[in-house]
Amino acid sequence: MSIFRVLLAIILPPLAVLDKGCGSIIITFLLTLCGWVPGVIAALVILNRNECE
Repeated sequence: MSIFRVLLAIILPPLAVLDKGCGSIIITFLLTLCGWVPGVIAALVILNRNECE
């Protein structure tokens, strides 16, 4: 996970997961609408999860 992706996940979580698939974008977007912190956490988890596989 690059530092650019981490900063993007903190500032605009849905944009950080654009290349991870439609489901990831929708989940991150909905969680960001519920609150900024859940969106950031979801984006960081998605970015970290896909890098380990």
